[in-house]
Amino acid sequence: MNLTHLDDKDRPKMVDVGEKNPTKRVAVASGIISMSKEAFEAVVSNRAKKGPVLQTAVVAAIMGTKKTPELIPMCHPLLLSGIDCDIEELPELPGFKLTVTARLTGKTGVEMEALTGVSVGLLTIYDMLKAIDKGMEIQNIRLESKEGGKSGSYKRE
Repeated sequence: MNLTHLDDKDRPKMVDVGEKNPTKRVAVASGIISMSKEAFEAVVSNRAKKGPVLQTAVVAAIMGTKKTPELIPMCHPLLLSGIDCDIEELPELPGFKLTVTARLTGKTGVEMEALTGVSVGLLTIYDMLKAIDKGMEIQNIRLESKEGGKSGSYKRE
């Protein structure tokens, strides 16, 4: 298998997508943060001292999605056409599941953007609640699905 981010002398390189045709691309990623009951209750009752945790996490996830090429060395700067974020309460955990969907019409996929958005959003929740619970755990950051591009569609089983 040839690694696309290495040249013929095994030096890192950014893949040239110049000859590819633009296609519609969508990627969905998710992740979970688990926490103490006290931290969870502070979020759902909107009593966290740093402000509205979930709203801030959504803004952070969008910003993280947009800034992916600044953080991941071989990612291309992309003209994203849309980013959606959803946060689901998981009272049985207790915690939250964050899902990010990134979309564009372009020459390369948006999987890394969706994954980065999830990571930054969950880290923001951690940051805003660490005074209550330093033992929170971020888990299961993963690609759920992707559409478009040469490799076609993928959906996690």
